[in-house]
Amino acid sequence: MVVVGADVHKRSHTFVAVDEAGRKLAEITVKAVTAGHDKAVRWAQNRFGTDLVWAIEDCRHLSARLEIDLLDAGQQVVRVPPKMMAEQRRTARTRGKSDPIDALAVARAALREPDLPVATHDEASRELKLLVDHREDLVRQRTSVVNRFRWHLHRIDPTIDPAPKSLNIATTRARLRDLLAGIDGIDARLARELLEDIETLTTRVNAMAKEITALVHDQAPDLLELTGCAALTAAKILGETAGIGRFTHEAKYAMHAGVAPIPVWSGNTRGRVRINKSGNRQLNAALHRIAITQVRLGGLGKAYYDKRLAAGDSTTEALRCLKRRLARVVFNTLKNNQSTAAAPTYAAAA
Repeated sequence: MVVVGADVHKRSHTFVAVDEAGRKLAEITVKAVTAGHDKAVRWAQNRFGTDLVWAIEDCRHLSARLEIDLLDAGQQVVRVPPKMMAEQRRTARTRGKSDPIDALAVARAALREPDLPVATHDEASRELKLLVDHREDLVRQRTSVVNRFRWHLHRIDPTIDPAPKSLNIATTRARLRDLLAGIDGIDARLARELLEDIETLTTRVNAMAKEITALVHDQAPDLLELTGCAALTAAKILGETAGIGRFTHEAKYAMHAGVAPIPVWSGNTRGRVRINKSGNRQLNAALHRIAITQVRLGGLGKAYYDKRLAAGDSTTEALRCLKRRLARVVFNTLKNNQSTAAAPTYAAAA
């Protein structure tokens, strides 16, 4: 088996092939377009045959197009977390930093860790991820506009101070529009323009939320039955999971989500662990929201949280344990769901 590591950039990708012992066999640099990706596949197959595994540093937007083209070509692809690649480069005998050195580090990291997440061609989860990310961008844009609008209101009249998040409500915006209509001056004029921008962005955000909710109800309705998991949180989980079939065990899913404990014991201090600060932080944040909601609302989550506190855990450790259990629940829910439990389109190397 030959592993081909990839160092990805906006305009070019560098590939380095290694054997099972991690010895460098060859390298190639191609343009970061479909034609360049096809050239790399032909290069690898002509030189090393078809028993190939492509290891790609997980760089989100930079590596997405490459993953799609490799999967369309029937290749096996695994994702290497950037942190793991950096550790491999630090321990390598070759010093310095270059595209071939980075690609070599990616390939050797994939050899060292056989259970890396597998890239899959899952259009449903990819669509949800893009929609959720776009909605979050719109929300951030609206927040910026709202902040500017509030400063103009303060300069007009400090006593005009809408309650937090009240500008998301149509009646509040209508009341402020009527109030500003009778005021002259540049601040009032700019405030009226910003209020219209808030109206437009709110309409788009709400429409996007409805579309996302409909997709979640169609793809994973069972996930919505989990206490604390609303439609947007479920969409975040589906989008960041990117196909539950690529995880062979719930422990691997928990490690991917960054909720699996990291052992830090030695000698007599057995059993000590710390919080995992790696993994997919977006997925971790979604599980965190569910855990916080369950603790607040009560029920089984709250009961388990209280049990951990009674056993001597700190609030942070008790919450971590609850998130770890939630990862198991989410994994089993998605596995049992007909629309999300399908195996990956292309098999993993592991």
